[in-house]
Amino acid sequence: MSVKIRLKRIGKKKKPFYRIVVSDSRSPRDGRFIEQVGTYDPKSSSGVKINSTKIDQWLKQGAQPSQTVSNLLKKQKKAGQGIAGGGS
Repeated sequence: MSVKIRLKRIGKKKKPFYRIVVSDSRSPRDGRFIEQVGTYDPKSSSGVKINSTKIDQWLKQGAQPSQTVSNLLKKQKKAGQGIAGGGS
């Protein structure tokens, strides 16, 4: 089973909002997922909220982030905002 960290769209039409989820690569984009590890709101200035402990745990287990999630993680680390440690 190949596990991916990717975005799941839950926003309305013209109002995008995404959950960052860990899911099986065979499941559809907005389908079943294993665990939610953060959120992303592209319309907001501080739109990324990530649980770093869960992300690190999944990356150590071999989960592959999608290109967009990888970019979000790099962008947040580069901005020096730090990654939120707790919560969902």
